[in-house]
Amino acid sequence: MLERNGYLTMMNFHILTLFPEMVMQGLHTSILGRAVEREYISIEAVNIRDYTLDKHGKVDDYTYGGGAGMLMQAQPVYDAWRAVSERITARGAAQGRVIYVTPQGKTFHQKMAQELAGEEDLTFLCGHYEGIDERVLEEIVTDEISIGDYVLTGGELPAMVMIDAIARLVPGVLHNTDSAMTESFCDGLLEYPQYSRPEIWHDKRVPPILLCGDHAKVDAWRLEQSVIRTRERRPDLYEAYCKRIQPL
Repeated sequence: MLERNGYLTMMNFHILTLFPEMVMQGLHTSILGRAVEREYISIEAVNIRDYTLDKHGKVDDYTYGGGAGMLMQAQPVYDAWRAVSERITARGAAQGRVIYVTPQGKTFHQKMAQELAGEEDLTFLCGHYEGIDERVLEEIVTDEISIGDYVLTGGELPAMVMIDAIARLVPGVLHNTDSAMTESFCDGLLEYPQYSRPEIWHDKRVPPILLCGDHAKVDAWRLEQSVIRTRERRPDLYEAYCKRIQPL
């Protein structure tokens, strides 16, 4: 839970989507499902189609100027957002950030997840077809975020990825609070290799140092392995790490 003015409050995720069942099924399982049950976080999916004024439930139309594909219209998106916004302000909370999931946005990363985890409310807007009318994006969106340089059929999967990454950083969501602090990217390095029982598997032994019982030596070995792994797999992160520990 998050602390606001001395009070504990859960973190709330709102997802504006044409496929609410897709995100709700995906996000109400495993660790996040338990976090919802324990009221560390809440997740709601708002069906944009419920807010269209078209009697046939239509939410898209052809683009001005021509071109392939259809575009989601501004009105149903805006009214869906407004319904969420009114519920947020009704409980005395700030509006919160509205994230449009788009390949044109800034690339999502761990530090961004840590920053967003400090918010009380986050609203994710999931586009489809050729996107969403630019006018409503200008009206309601605070952040445009991408999960990578590729295009998917809709914004639901990227929204779920980001919500998973953000929610697990909310206090209480993970049973072991140290887990989030020792994972890849948290200190600029990739995570070290890990081992479990049995001690020998397929003739491969657990590194002896992990069995020595000396925590200082184990920590030093893990740091060394993280550095080696980062240098081999992510030279960009390794270069940044070297600059950080040996500034000019």
